[in-house]
Amino acid sequence: MTKPGLVLALALCALTAAPAAAQTIAAEAAPPPANWKTPRTAFGQPDLQGVWTNATITRLERDERLGDRLALTEAETARLENATATRNDQLARPTAADTKVDDLPACGSGATGPACGYNTFWIDPGTKVMRVKGQPRSSILVQPADGRLPMTREALTRLRGRQGNAQLGNFDGPERRPLGERCMVAFGSSSGPPMLPVLYNNHYQIMQTADEVLILVEMVHDVRIVRLGGKPQPAGVKQWMGDSVGRWEADTLVVETTNLRPEQAFRGATEDLKVVERFTRVSPTEINYAFELNDPATFSVPVKGEQGWRAAKGPIHEYACHEGNYALHGILAGARREEKEGREMEGNRGAVREEGEGDER
Repeated sequence: MTKPGLVLALALCALTAAPAAAQTIAAEAAPPPANWKTPRTAFGQPDLQGVWTNATITRLERDERLGDRLALTEAETARLENATATRNDQLARPTAADTKVDDLPACGSGATGPACGYNTFWIDPGTKVMRVKGQPRSSILVQPADGRLPMTREALTRLRGRQGNAQLGNFDGPERRPLGERCMVAFGSSSGPPMLPVLYNNHYQIMQTADEVLILVEMVHDVRIVRLGGKPQPAGVKQWMGDSVGRWEADTLVVETTNLRPEQAFRGATEDLKVVERFTRVSPTEINYAFELNDPATFSVPVKGEQGWRAAKGPIHEYACHEGNYALHGILAGARREEKEGREMEGNRGAVREEGEGDER
């Protein structure tokens, strides 16, 4: 039996940590009909095609207070989802016309005032707890048992070094800015691998041919191309989103990805990171997405996670990241203005933090 204090803590966590959003238009996960079979494409492969969403209020890592408990009770799930709905309703209220920028109330990201980049109209992190095989989950991570990333000392030292290097010159040029801000790849780990939900744009469209599986990522309009069969590219050929080679194991698509560019390394992983993903269609409206991260220099044990992707209404509209985007130009122009006035850009000595980094849902 869960202690009342723990349930209250979970509800408070949802209130303070989960950004608000409109309801993602997606089918509720439900058990497949008794006579349901995995559909096949015209060339006989399991059919994963469609538009799917992984938006959720469940976070990548588990609240430490839950220990090794992967599953939430239905009562805890209801409290979390109701707390999120309440917060969404509060944040969706109209802002008074005479409100000044410095007085802006809390926005979807939890910021206030000028720090508000978006309000609730623009974001969609989900409103429901992630369910996998019908079970409400306390975290996306399932291994280690505590649902926490098992970072090695070497990895932590490497991360601190990278952040220290970023404490000067954050605004010197575009190369110092995060990849998502530069429209290179998606924020956080949305484009993957692994593909994780973030603040908004958590949709994926899967298309298949006899030789390839293509995954269109809504965020930054990335496209992952999974080659079926064959060998990985040489180790020196680094690619955005890595080199993905897939194979079918019964009704499951298994994808092994290597050769990720170091700039895109998940949580500071090394160039030896190997990601294994498994896509299994388990009902007309759900795909079970599982992943495993192997990089002994970064994680003391292999890291595993699971998500339940739900069918969503399409199509996915284009994420036009560059067109009409004056943010990067404005950021750098502001820095040049500060320099001319003999001042340093505010925040120039702070570590660069990409939107969504360390905040995967």
